[in-house]
Amino acid sequence: MRVLVLGSGVIGTTIAYYLARDGHEVEVIERQPGPALETSYANAGEVSPGYSAPWAGPGVPVKAIKWLLMHHSPLVIKPMLDPAMWRWGLSMLRNCTEARYQVNKGRMVRLAEYSRDCLKELRADIGIQYDHREQGTLQLFRTQKQLDGTAKDIEILKEYGVPYQVLDRAGYLQYEPALADVQEKFVGALRLPGDETGDCFKFTNALAEKAKALGVQFRFGVSIDVLERNGNQITGVRTSEGLKTADCYVLALGSYSTAMLAPLGIHIPVYPVKGFSITVPITNAHKAPESTIMDETHKVAVTRLGDRIRVGGTAQLSGFDLELNESRRKTLEFVVTDLFPKGGDVAKAEFWTGLRPMTPDGTPIVGACRYDNLLLSTGHGTLGWTMATGTGRVMADLIAGRTPEISMEGLTVARYA
Repeated sequence: MRVLVLGSGVIGTTIAYYLARDGHEVEVIERQPGPALETSYANAGEVSPGYSAPWAGPGVPVKAIKWLLMHHSPLVIKPMLDPAMWRWGLSMLRNCTEARYQVNKGRMVRLAEYSRDCLKELRADIGIQYDHREQGTLQLFRTQKQLDGTAKDIEILKEYGVPYQVLDRAGYLQYEPALADVQEKFVGALRLPGDETGDCFKFTNALAEKAKALGVQFRFGVSIDVLERNGNQITGVRTSEGLKTADCYVLALGSYSTAMLAPLGIHIPVYPVKGFSITVPITNAHKAPESTIMDETHKVAVTRLGDRIRVGGTAQLSGFDLELNESRRKTLEFVVTDLFPKGGDVAKAEFWTGLRPMTPDGTPIVGACRYDNLLLSTGHGTLGWTMATGTGRVMADLIAGRTPEISMEGLTVARYA
């Protein structure tokens, strides 16, 4: 079968690889000059199924007000006359109930756990290298209230068999000894030993090379104008290189998926939530993190990637604006120096921003839609790297007519019908 994949971020590239491995003729269309040059370029580096959870949850509206008032706020909202932003925000608020949180987190953990297993298999199969580590995630709590609030998440971890450890100061220092210099700032931690870390950009580019070896054709620097249709079939994609046709089409355009689908009558609540990162060269390996640390107060992740520290986080609602905000950089610098003051040189850090394609319920949109030969893969939010290989396997199964190894309940666009 000839398949056209739209988008070459970590999601699109991974789908293309699995499709080629199944023997399909695959072509990937990407407007950037190479893979993973937008949202996948410099994310936080976490492969964190254990930390997979929707932003919408009980108490979040009150927390959001407090966040907006913090000096180093994890949340920034720039008021805009953008109906899509307000609709998305209201929908997110409707998901801030205990019942919806439990359902949404369960869906996310299901796909994320499967994806982590697929990633392990992929490494074993092709020996791909991307500065990966398998030393877990450490979620740090500055207050006892934060630590006590993990009880509901732990219930879901137990339900899905996700290993975890609740640690006091002495406990978390066993895994992150460099925190000894600042241990008085934290009361405890939740450790997720099954989580991994790695450079998403390196992974995507390495996998693109593997995909090329299997025959995948990547068309970089090609813009996509419109998807053409006839009845319940997509008949082609109008691009800057003319019309491209295939038997099947996969849309993996991140935040830009929403506008591409609207003319087809498919309205998805995916909105760009702007995130930021800095990449800091390590100056003292013994004073740097061993794996991923999540500062629960500031919602910032600090991850070791080879000889670098990736510091990623904060959320800004401002549409498709890609301007680098200096105040966001200061927040990231504050967190990494607060945790690892002697680990790296923030003055030499690379500053980056990207648009996370977020759904209001946190769960991505993966699978079939109203058009028989169009599949959707978007809305992964902050977890595109975590969910990429599982998404790729699921999409390959669907296109091959196989039943995916995990349930698709609640993952498709049908949940918004």
